[in-house]
Amino acid sequence: MISEQEKFYTIALTRMTGFNSQMALQLYQELGGGQAVYEHRTDLMTVIPDCSPRLAEAVCNWDDALKRAAAEMEFVTKHDIRVLTLNDEDYPARLRECTDAPVVLYYKGNADLNQAHVIDIVGTRHCTTYGQDLVHRFITRLKELCPEVLIVSGLAYGVDICAHRQALESGYETVGVLAHGLDQIYPNHHRATAAEMIRHGGLLTEYMSQTEPFANNFRQRNRIVAGMSDATIIVESAYKGGALITARIALDYGRDVLAFPGAVGAPYSEGCNNLIRDNKAGLITSADDFIAAIGWQTIAQHEHAKSNGIEREMFPDLTPDEQAIVMQLQKTNDLQLNMLSVKTNIPISQLTAILFQLEMKGVVRSLAGATYHLLT
Repeated sequence: MISEQEKFYTIALTRMTGFNSQMALQLYQELGGGQAVYEHRTDLMTVIPDCSPRLAEAVCNWDDALKRAAAEMEFVTKHDIRVLTLNDEDYPARLRECTDAPVVLYYKGNADLNQAHVIDIVGTRHCTTYGQDLVHRFITRLKELCPEVLIVSGLAYGVDICAHRQALESGYETVGVLAHGLDQIYPNHHRATAAEMIRHGGLLTEYMSQTEPFANNFRQRNRIVAGMSDATIIVESAYKGGALITARIALDYGRDVLAFPGAVGAPYSEGCNNLIRDNKAGLITSADDFIAAIGWQTIAQHEHAKSNGIEREMFPDLTPDEQAIVMQLQKTNDLQLNMLSVKTNIPISQLTAILFQLEMKGVVRSLAGATYHLLT
């Protein structure tokens, strides 16, 4: 459990003048937390030998940052907002593994951000009837195949809001990642949907209250959308657009990217078609295509396995760590590497070696997106 004091100092760390979020992440990881950075604010170059004099000087005076953090703590308490620091067990584990993860997230909602299956659906703000139909058919069918999936998007006009609304209609939880603080909703037209999402999903942001939705914030927001997901799905995109930025980030993170094709020459399919042409995205036309591409087990396959009595018994020749992995995959098959690490409490550096041994023993098989499947 992360203490309120640690949350307070970590919020203050993000507000320090003169350095960016990457520097905050570096300090946080080097010293193990926001409070530790504060406690070493006057001897930073001693505890971090390669710390630059400029950075050391920037973190000496915390007065303004602490005042702002105190106001933010009061705000989140009043509005039932959770503060998730990087070391919090409820922080999105997939995002934590990314090299530019935010040290603090503000979350209002009830969805588990570490569900076994998380995807983001993004695209143009000028969604056509074709795009709307794709979103409807994809999510409706996906619900039939895999009922437990968290749908993530950015609450923007077009594909984003279509994805959120269809997810809610289909009975999925859905999370919107915002480019501003939780004291406002942008665009204002989506307030009703956002309110429903808080009851059946949530709203997530790295930005404190009173932060306006500046253009650069949306680009920064996209890394959270991609980083917390197993796969990014592009529905429609023009030649340039935010969805393509999300796709690029997802590829950099080693995540799966899939896109729906469109008619040649259609302005809002050009981006998707180019991704597919350049082998930067897999081509999908349905939820069935998606399931096959990413290697998830469908509910029908799971029930078939249970009815045939092939839920694997414990293997007598496995080590305790190997047994722990098998037990987790028995509970929820097709887990992503980050989630396996969280659930088994085995560091990723050790986990990859153990999984390799299990593959050699014919116990598990690796799938796309660093996902592991327990063989029957």
